[in-house]
Amino acid sequence: MILDDLVTATQRRTEYEQSIVPLSDLKQSISELPKTDSQDVYERFRQPGMHVIGEIKKASPSRGQIVNNLDYIGIAKQYHAADVTAISVLTEPKYFKGHISYLKEINKTIDALTLRKDFIINPYMIYQAKDAGANIILLIVAILTKDQLKQYFDLAHELGLAVLVEAHDEDEVAIALSIGAQMIGVNNRNLKDFSVSFANSINLRKKVPSDIVFIAESGVKSISDTRKLEAIGVNGILIGETLMKSTNPTEFIRKIQEDV
Repeated sequence: MILDDLVTATQRRTEYEQSIVPLSDLKQSISELPKTDSQDVYERFRQPGMHVIGEIKKASPSRGQIVNNLDYIGIAKQYHAADVTAISVLTEPKYFKGHISYLKEINKTIDALTLRKDFIINPYMIYQAKDAGANIILLIVAILTKDQLKQYFDLAHELGLAVLVEAHDEDEVAIALSIGAQMIGVNNRNLKDFSVSFANSINLRKKVPSDIVFIAESGVKSISDTRKLEAIGVNGILIGETLMKSTNPTEFIRKIQEDV
C-alpha cells in the first residue's frame, strides 16, 4: 500500500537528515526562538466563520504532478492576501515533491500560521517543524500507535505547536479524542485507495464534540462543496489541489469566506 511506502520513505529520509543535522543542534536552535502557545492557534480556529487552510503542494501520489514550477513563496503570499487561517506546506519530497526548506522560507517571508504537512513518525520531525517556524503539525492516527500519538502530541504542545490529528474512521476519531486532541482533521480521501467521499466528514462530524475544532480535509472542488461542509458544522476546510490548479486562488478563498 502507498501509505506503507510513504512511511518507509520517511523513515529513510529522517535517518539521513539526522545524520546531517543532529537532534542536539535542532534543540539548540529552538531554544533561541520566541515562545509560542498552541492554545492561541486552537482559539483562532474556534472563532466564527469558515476557516480555510490553503495547501501548497507540487505533486501527490493520487494525482501525480500538479504544477511544474512551484512558486511556493508567491502562492503563500496569495493565500495570505486572501486571509486564510493557516497555510499548509507539504514537506515530503519523494511523493509530494515538497521540502522542509519551503516551510522555513515561507515563515521567514510571511507572518502567517503554518502547518507542516508530512508523515510524522518520530520526535525529530516535530523539532524540525518547530525549527522551520511551523505553528501546527499533522499527526496521522493511521501510521502511529496510540502511545506514539500521545507522546508526539504532548511533545508538540511542550514546544508550543498545535496539532491537527488526522482520522479517517470512527475508531481513529475515538483514539484522537482519547489522547486529548483539540483539533481533528477528517480526511475525505482514503489513504489506502485514494477514493474521496464527503460522507466521511458528514458521518464523523457527529462523533466529535462541538468544542473540538473539526477540519474537513481533501476533495473540495467548488463553492457548492464548501456549502455542504458548512451545513454539517465544520470549523474549517483544508484545500490543496483545487487551489493549486486555480487561476485565481485568492478569489476562490474569498468566495468560500463570503459564503458563510
